[in-house]
Amino acid sequence: MNKRDMIEGLLNRRAEIRSGLDSLLETVRTDQRTTLTDEERGQFDAGEGEIREIDARVAELDEQIKRDEAAADVAKRYLSTPRATITSEPEVYRKGGERSYFRDLHLARNKGDRDAVERLLRNDRMVTEQRAISTVNGGGGEFVPPEWLEQDFIAYVRPGRITANLIPTEGLPPGTDSINIPKVSSGTATAPQAAQNTGIQQTDITTTSVSSPVVTIAGGQTMSLQLLEQSPVNIDGIVLRDLAADYARQLNTQVLSGPGTGGTLTGALTLAGTNSITYTSATPALGALYSKLAGAIAAIHTKRFLPPDAIVMHPNRWAWVEAQLDANNRPLVVPNSGGPFNAIGNLGEQAAQGYVGSMLGLPVYADATIPTNLGAGTNQDVIMVGRMSDLLLWESSVRAEAFQQTYAANLSVLVRLYNYVSFQPGRYPQSISVIGGTGLTAPVF
Repeated sequence: MNKRDMIEGLLNRRAEIRSGLDSLLETVRTDQRTTLTDEERGQFDAGEGEIREIDARVAELDEQIKRDEAAADVAKRYLSTPRATITSEPEVYRKGGERSYFRDLHLARNKGDRDAVERLLRNDRMVTEQRAISTVNGGGGEFVPPEWLEQDFIAYVRPGRITANLIPTEGLPPGTDSINIPKVSSGTATAPQAAQNTGIQQTDITTTSVSSPVVTIAGGQTMSLQLLEQSPVNIDGIVLRDLAADYARQLNTQVLSGPGTGGTLTGALTLAGTNSITYTSATPALGALYSKLAGAIAAIHTKRFLPPDAIVMHPNRWAWVEAQLDANNRPLVVPNSGGPFNAIGNLGEQAAQGYVGSMLGLPVYADATIPTNLGAGTNQDVIMVGRMSDLLLWESSVRAEAFQQTYAANLSVLVRLYNYVSFQPGRYPQSISVIGGTGLTAPVF
């Protein structure tokens, strides 16, 4: 499939997704609602995320097509006249010669050097003849230079900021190193009046506050000026994108598991005062876990007096949930389109992270930064049930910069990325239930 066909397919998929999102919004309008349900919000966010990925890929393919067309135009301008047949010609890029294949590749692609273009094309014609010998090393293959697809480089894989994106996020206030929120620790009281004209109940309110530090998440990479200037691709952009991806992973890890010491955040899983639900079992079963999930929800209902809005678990745990069968070998978690009967849960489209389905009326999100090394055997994960709207996250604008000044003596450049963040999970600790125990040892498939 060529690049144009790929773009057409991507645009068709984008239109399909957009139509589905429009239908979702139309349903909200038809129902005379002003907000999406949690499940609808998960579907909408997943669709918007896929549209952004499609737009980025279409832009990338379009840029590649433009570069291909520009190279073809250069070739037409300088190689359109017939040339005499050359029966004997020195190798263009021979050992010890003054011409470099990769330097010419850089000059042709980035500088539009017509001489470099002509040498590359002449070398291609010679290599084509040499390939009649062999492309195997030792039989002529050394004369065939490798093709480097710089634009299609393979990025390092990292999990995304799934849980962090479920939390209401505000801009970080400037000029502070901590955020403090007043809190009513005990309230007033009322009581029936014993008799007319007698004293009424008077109980004084007490207050306290909760505080969250402003922490810095940062990373950098020092690179040679030669790499920055001579690379045919934007290497500093590649490094900054990689730093941004790891910032998202680190922020999400802090939101979940930050210890709250040494310049770190206090995470939702390490917060004191949350509802601890223990699931102990040597032979874990989905039915037992289902009961624990109900208990985690009940703890929030009876202590926060408002419902939770999300279940967050590791992708391996959700895969284990999907794999469980009833006594007749029927799956207990089935697709929404399957017309489930007596099912424990429903699953949406298969996803490595993000919204994956629902259980007990709550959307389930898979987050690969959920810890999996807990417990005495360091082989247990946890499941978090929470009212994510009770949590607060503050972020400033991410700074991405490149500095050459202090590294000039080494012809080096520092590329760095950093941001200031603060997270407060402790407004209502009773809004978070954490399920853990031997029943959540690493699943086996």
